Amino acid sequence: MPLVSMKEMLEKGKENGYAVGQFNINNLEYIQAILQAAQEEKSPVILGVSEGAGKYMGGYNVVVAMVKSLMDSYGTTVPVAIHLDHGSSFKSCAEAIHAGFTSVMIDGSHSPIEENIAVTQKVVELAHIHGVSVEAEVGTVGGEEDGVIGGINYADKEECARLVKEAEVDCLAPALGSVHGPYQGEPNLGFTEMKEILDLVNVPLVLHGGTGIPTKDIQKAISLGTAKINVNTENQISQTKAIRETLAAKPDLYDPRKYLGPGTAAIKETVIGKMREFGSSNNA
Repeated sequence: MPLVSMKEMLEKGKENGYAVGQFNINNLEYIQAILQAAQEEKSPVILGVSEGAGKYMGGYNVVVAMVKSLMDSYGTTVPVAIHLDHGSSFKSCAEAIHAGFTSVMIDGSHSPIEENIAVTQKVVELAHIHGVSVEAEVGTVGGEEDGVIGGINYADKEECARLVKEAEVDCLAPALGSVHGPYQGEPNLGFTEMKEILDLVNVPLVLHGGTGIPTKDIQKAISLGTAKINVNTENQISQTKAIRETLAAKPDLYDPRKYLGPGTAAIKETVIGKMREFGSSNNA
């Protein structure tokens, strides 16, 4: 199956009360684990690529080539999108689009709303010509992920409404108390604001920082129009734990396949659990 944009899978999730997971890829093993999980669960899936991870893997063209080659080798039949996560500029989004990404996020959330709208409009114009979906953000997600740092700054609902109307984005990430990386204490999401924003924008909402949020909060967010949930830290933690345990049990191991393999299996198991929690299993 060819790569697809996020637009249809997120609209379907919003209409039917489930969310599609964005699972960030950091190297070949992540792509393997996530594609295998998606096929087994019969779930649509979004492969998130941060600018830093894209550079680490050799550039956006390399990422697309790896994903397409693995999908061909595995005979992948479920919908798969490759999504630029937290694109910092029009240039970065354009590079991803021209490399074959099927979705991009332009993150103008650190700029005044006028500037955020202006750069988002520019990205949407290019992306939609190529059938590529666009995500934008209002407010700032707390914590740090791959060099993206932010203090929690709740999204302004009127700014959300303006951005969606004026830029015509396909989905919106309103920052409402979630953080990148591990939580310090209990997550505290703004569900009242989420409902108000959904009523104003009527596009699928996105929840960043999906690691560590209790299932009841995930379900509540989904009921309020959240159709995309981002997960990265949880996969990284589970992979690293499995690799450490393998090397601790067999300290003489040096073949990377033998210590990375258990890490890949751990990512796959984590992704399957998330797909079931988000309700996307059997919805491909």
